[in-house]
Amino acid sequence: MTIPVEPLHEFAAALDGKRIFVTGGTGFFGRSLLDLLGQGACPGAQWHLLSRDPEAFRRRCPWADLPQVHLIRGDVRDFVFPECHFDLIWHGAAPAVTDLPPGEMRSIIEDGTRRVLELAKYSGAGRMLFISSGAVYGRQPADLAKIPEDFAGQPVTEYGVAKRAAEQFCRESGVPVVIARCFAFIGRHLNREIHFAVGNFLRDALAGQPVRMQGDGTPLRSYLYADDLVEWLLAALLRGRPGEAYNIGSEDALSIRDLAERIAVLLGCGQVTAGRAAVPGKPAERYIPATGKAQRELGVKVRVPLDQAIRLSAQ
Repeated sequence: MTIPVEPLHEFAAALDGKRIFVTGGTGFFGRSLLDLLGQGACPGAQWHLLSRDPEAFRRRCPWADLPQVHLIRGDVRDFVFPECHFDLIWHGAAPAVTDLPPGEMRSIIEDGTRRVLELAKYSGAGRMLFISSGAVYGRQPADLAKIPEDFAGQPVTEYGVAKRAAEQFCRESGVPVVIARCFAFIGRHLNREIHFAVGNFLRDALAGQPVRMQGDGTPLRSYLYADDLVEWLLAALLRGRPGEAYNIGSEDALSIRDLAERIAVLLGCGQVTAGRAAVPGKPAERYIPATGKAQRELGVKVRVPLDQAIRLSAQ
């Protein structure tokens, strides 16, 4: 466990006796949360996780059978409401893949958010966390070092468009919702086979293969470790101002090439290859959040340095 004891004690006290409904609990964010629960965090809370296939999830996640974890079968768009009160809701359900049938991405995010907001009203939840994305900002200008929450960009992907629409649903719902705009992350449960470069790099290095970049390695990214991510999200759920959006991520920018080389060295692979050469003079694409608002209002900070995060993620 890498989160220091003090924040965990604060969260444990605030969550003691609470019943929390969770969507997206079987993906990267949810399994990172379960890791901390499995190590003894917040033992007095009851976590109710929505899953389309609870039996399959139990087989692949050792913490799914914790006594404080309860799996509920259903699709986020039309699940049957449990007949109980929920104090808090953590809503993060969204596809991790992009090769879905037309409209499916938007349906899961938008219709799913509408359904969860209905649950919040039905069950009398006092607060809800909506896990959104930095994709709502669209392309980051090359001369903007870090994207603040008030940046008036336009999303350019179906995922970003859907997340932005879902944010608006939350604001108009009358439910006290805090919005977490999440950027890029690294951790043990990151899928290493889909479109996340850092996951692909970990896969290559751990297989003893050259770390392969699909592009030229010039885009700039920043990575927050999974344990820090969970702390930031819990802080947003418990301390954030309803109706407000908070960027969640690291401000420490590095290029994709630098990331690939760092992983290759730390994991003993040593070699990096690029899919194409960089174009001289072309500004680097950026995807870096400004997190001052979250640090000030939520009392969070980056605790795990990237090198340590890489080693932990490779376990």
